[in-house]
Amino acid sequence: MSETTHDGGVAVSAPPSPDEGLTAAQLAAKYGLAVSGARPSLFEYIRQLWDRRHFILAFSRAKLTAQYSQAKLGQLWQVATPLLNAAVYFFIFGLILEADRGMNREVYVPFLVTGVFVFTFTQSSVMAGVRAISGNLGLVRALHFPRASLPISFALQQLQQLLYSMIVLFAVALIFGSYPAMSWLLIVPVLVLQFFFNTGLAMIMARAGAKTPDLAQLMPFVMRTWMYASGVMFSIPVMLKDKPAWIADVLQWNPAAVYMDLMRFALIDGYGSSNLPDHVWAVALGWAVLFAAGGFVYFWKAEERYGRG
Repeated sequence: MSETTHDGGVAVSAPPSPDEGLTAAQLAAKYGLAVSGARPSLFEYIRQLWDRRHFILAFSRAKLTAQYSQAKLGQLWQVATPLLNAAVYFFIFGLILEADRGMNREVYVPFLVTGVFVFTFTQSSVMAGVRAISGNLGLVRALHFPRASLPISFALQQLQQLLYSMIVLFAVALIFGSYPAMSWLLIVPVLVLQFFFNTGLAMIMARAGAKTPDLAQLMPFVMRTWMYASGVMFSIPVMLKDKPAWIADVLQWNPAAVYMDLMRFALIDGYGSSNLPDHVWAVALGWAVLFAAGGFVYFWKAEERYGRG
């Protein structure tokens, strides 16, 4: 375009921009731009997590190694901590309160140790999940990666710690007369189901803890209540035999009790199927699928908000 100036010259103006009149959204679509840090689709998010599987595994191993790096006994505390907890609970509940009613000593001791170790797996996963985002804000803000990597790696860390503890658990079972049998093979699916449940729960708590850091101060009280309601130190049906049956059913169907009972059934000779609630494997699978899938989707929906504000 051109126009005549006051002195008779001709001035040439710039041609109109091809982007003139386009909105910001239209410009972004035209040039293939995307919002920085925007949440990807669910399937793309899963693909990104799979691409970072080596980071997740390495991060969990590093956290496990560093956990007791300042202690003189080092990694021995991975086994000593739950074992000392079991010893304290045996002294209080087994000897003083006689919570072993209905079970002889050969059954009750591995029953108690199994309960402590298995519940600690869930408890530690929850507590690590609460701090997964809020306790790693520097990492979250500095690097771009799917944030679900953090709660997943913390749950994996707790699984590795439990596997170390299983050495002691096997030794306790052997000492008290429970020898290796085909039922011990059931330990593998029990741990897999509990790991998926714990991971889903850790992701739920990670999102909640990212928004409300004070949740980390409340959770020890919640977990202690859950522990006492899950039959870690006593048999729920025996202890509640004088109460309405639905109370014992509800407590036995809670996920912590389900995974403990399945592990006890697999490991302890004197702990038969009569101690398990009806449809226990279906319940265990249901809890694992519900929390793993639901927790993952719940965490993913807030992906773009982690580390901001």
